[in-house]
Amino acid sequence: MEPDQAFLEYIIKALVDHPEDVVITRSMDAMGVLLVLTVHPDDMGKVIGREGKIATQAIRPLLRAVGMKNNANVSLKINEPIGGKRHAEREEKTVDQVVDELGS
Repeated sequence: MEPDQAFLEYIIKALVDHPEDVVITRSMDAMGVLLVLTVHPDDMGKVIGREGKIATQAIRPLLRAVGMKNNANVSLKINEPIGGKRHAEREEKTVDQVVDELGS
């Protein structure tokens, strides 16, 4: 396991109630390193924080620092679980429904 992935795993498992459900995948491309985080749906609030502050003001800056040490640009994507808040707010519509709404 790469240092950035191990670091993220350590932080996230310390935050969540279901550390056994933490899954981190790592991929590299021309833009740098992408870490994709998946956690138990009940732990999403602990990882993201109120208004996204834990993710944006704590976890991502620390990952950037780890990346700088290893001369890599490290980005984090947090997967929204099925049944999560964003999925509940999104209403599935057919093309006809969308066209009808645009016409009104």
